[in-house]
Amino acid sequence: MENTVIKNEYKNVAVFGQGFVGLPLSLSFSFRGCNVYGVDVIKPLVDDINAGITHHTEEFEGKGIRQILNEELQSGRYRATCDMEYALKNCNNIIVTVGIPIKNGKHDISDLVECCTGIGRNLKKNDLVVIRSTVIPGTTEDVILPILERESGMKAGEDFYLGYSSERIAEGNAFNEFAYMPTIVGGINKISAEKTKELLSIVCKTDVIIASDIKVVETAKVFENVQRDVNIAMVQEFARFAEALGIDTNEVIRVANTHKRVNLLIPGPGVGGYCIPNAYHYLAPKAEELGVGLDLLKLSRSKNAELPNVMVSMFENELKKAGKSLEGIKVAVLGIAMKDYSNDDRISPPIEIVKILKSKGAKVAAYDPAVPTEYDFKVSSLEEAIEGADGVVVLAKQKEFDTIKADYLTSKLNSKSVIFDTRNLFADIKDELTAKGILFKTI
Repeated sequence: MENTVIKNEYKNVAVFGQGFVGLPLSLSFSFRGCNVYGVDVIKPLVDDINAGITHHTEEFEGKGIRQILNEELQSGRYRATCDMEYALKNCNNIIVTVGIPIKNGKHDISDLVECCTGIGRNLKKNDLVVIRSTVIPGTTEDVILPILERESGMKAGEDFYLGYSSERIAEGNAFNEFAYMPTIVGGINKISAEKTKELLSIVCKTDVIIASDIKVVETAKVFENVQRDVNIAMVQEFARFAEALGIDTNEVIRVANTHKRVNLLIPGPGVGGYCIPNAYHYLAPKAEELGVGLDLLKLSRSKNAELPNVMVSMFENELKKAGKSLEGIKVAVLGIAMKDYSNDDRISPPIEIVKILKSKGAKVAAYDPAVPTEYDFKVSSLEEAIEGADGVVVLAKQKEFDTIKADYLTSKLNSKSVIFDTRNLFADIKDELTAKGILFKTI
């Protein structure tokens, strides 16, 4: 880990939220020499972190996040706490990573409001507050600023400083992207923006760019996520077209991507995680307020939300070819994380697919060695999942799955089994599987 020269005014940092963003961000400040308080309201999470336990799959410079966490705990530079007042008393730089969940298509800002209310009550003169949550454009200035001023009795931009910086990381690569992805910041005034830039430059080793307006940064972040939602919806339709035409979707995409200005995504079983599925819902309320239509974005979100049903229908069609149906059969599901090599099962398409399979009468045995969440359909080993199964649905890759051999699968599965491989996990052994009577299907 590199040594960083840090000004005294930026040495003490409190990071609110110790999840997929907040924990690696906290540790990124810590191993560069800051004194960091990781604040979270979930006591079991805080207790685990302080015991050196995390299930995240992040790595940086040859070290896993658990090793980094334990090193920073031992150094005394990092500690997790539920005590907001204690953290704020000892810190003059406050970063908020608390999320805005979407419930039934509507955003719920209550956690962020509660967090900022508590911060405001404990705010000190010259403190810097940086919002890194993905928000509805306008939230920092229209919602958070008035809360901080009201609760603190101070004036933003004069007595304390307020900035916004979008979080742009991909889970699994957080440390690298905090360091080497350009960071965009905005402030309610020039000095707030400059202080935000200086603070985040401790972690970001490439460009930290000040935008002209906080709303520019808030909106750009949501646009970044929405464009992926649209691209995924598009490539799913490409996949259905290629399949109907009788050609390999992945080969078509590889050929198209040889064009220097084309970058088609690979189709998967759905769109998961906390960012992309929620992005449209962060834009929609502001668009409605402004009288702006988002018809294409709304359609894409609707199409992607339907993908779990599409995946199950495709699997059912393959089962029919083998003379089987979902009713009463055992289906092994490999991977329930929202994407490959992740432990994140928030808004996970595989979870939705499992629910649909069960609703149609299948006996589901799902295995994912990285996801710690307990489910009634989850089993504890690969063998337990596939033994005696009539179908296998691959929904997310994990490192343990990368070395599965064709002989192992065929020795455990029932005859005339169907493998529906939505992640191309078994591309290299496809011919071996089909030669041994397995009906194999990709998307």
